[in-house]
Amino acid sequence: MTARTDIITDTDTAVAADAVTDTAVAADAVTDAAVAADAVTTSGSISFANWEEKEAGSSGAGPRTAHASVVNTFSGGIEAAGTACDYSIAYTVGHAGVFTGMELVTGSIDGRPGSFVLEQRGTFAEDGTIHCTFTVVPGSGTEGLAGLTGSGEYTCRTGQASFPYSLSYRL
Repeated sequence: MTARTDIITDTDTAVAADAVTDTAVAADAVTDAAVAADAVTTSGSISFANWEEKEAGSSGAGPRTAHASVVNTFSGGIEAAGTACDYSIAYTVGHAGVFTGMELVTGSIDGRPGSFVLEQRGTFAEDGTIHCTFTVVPGSGTEGLAGLTGSGEYTCRTGQASFPYSLSYRL
């Protein structure tokens, strides 16, 4: 009796698929490292110009939700006055919770004019500390900012009129 060598088992297919996946993950890591190496980091300050918040829902003593329309001014690496930002907010305990938002920024980055949108995600704690990370929405850059990609962050405290941000980006 001779053994058949043309039969491929599911285990062989899974091992091959894992090898392809591992190769793709390694390639993504190299690409991410190359992107990070080419990124420019800029920084400056954000100032709140206006904050209008409205309750969206409440469960009595439990969590509640709200929407906020906010106007900010960026200075430094990003120069933009009167941005348009809308947040969805979930208060989980007291004055602590999470938020997401979209902010339309029209101005410039390091002297290059244009507009782009920032997608924001953050947390706020009972002690008033706010931490936010944001990414540039792919395809949102216009004019001199066409092709813009990047991400950044800020940390501030409730009531702080102005606070620092950083943005790492590529054009």
